[in-house]
Amino acid sequence: MASPRRSPEPAERQRDAERTRAALLDAAQAEFAAKGLAGARVSEIAARAGVNKQLISYYFGGKDGLYEAILERWHAQEEELARPELSLEEVVLGYLRTGIDQPDLHRMFVRECVAEDVSKVDPEPDAPEVEDLRRRQREGELAAELDPAFVLVALQAIVAGNVVFPRDVKRFLGLEPDSAEYEAHAGEQLRRILRRLAG
Repeated sequence: MASPRRSPEPAERQRDAERTRAALLDAAQAEFAAKGLAGARVSEIAARAGVNKQLISYYFGGKDGLYEAILERWHAQEEELARPELSLEEVVLGYLRTGIDQPDLHRMFVRECVAEDVSKVDPEPDAPEVEDLRRRQREGELAAELDPAFVLVALQAIVAGNVVFPRDVKRFLGLEPDSAEYEAHAGEQLRRILRRLAG
């Protein structure tokens, strides 16, 4: 005789909800990376996550809410990566590691940047990221003659290189763009570049 089904405990329901949310976020990140926000389909995201597509509305209010939740998850991670007490080298290598560990996240950001109408972007010369590099410049981590804003753009391009130029990584370096060997090589080269940038 089958035993009667019991209702899950509140803690079990909470864990299931957290697992479902995490699965949807991971699936959506991959889908947005492949197709962008406009091209991504809720049904495909749900299928990737192995859940009912109604759960996207239930947990996130729809596709846009899901996209925003990915950004919130990233910003929480970024706060850890870019802590002010870390050296510039530690920060940059942390971003490099993230790009290798989470290439879909970088693909998603690249896709967003390329699709955005630049004419509608307001200049932000005092953005927090630029101000942080200015502080580091005053503290000697960046040579005085360098433009911190341009250095920031250049470093972003470098750490996203394996995602933006995977063919060239393989062709010029002979390395798989998502490999530990590439991370080690790129990390060592970045250390040397950052020492040069410090003058």
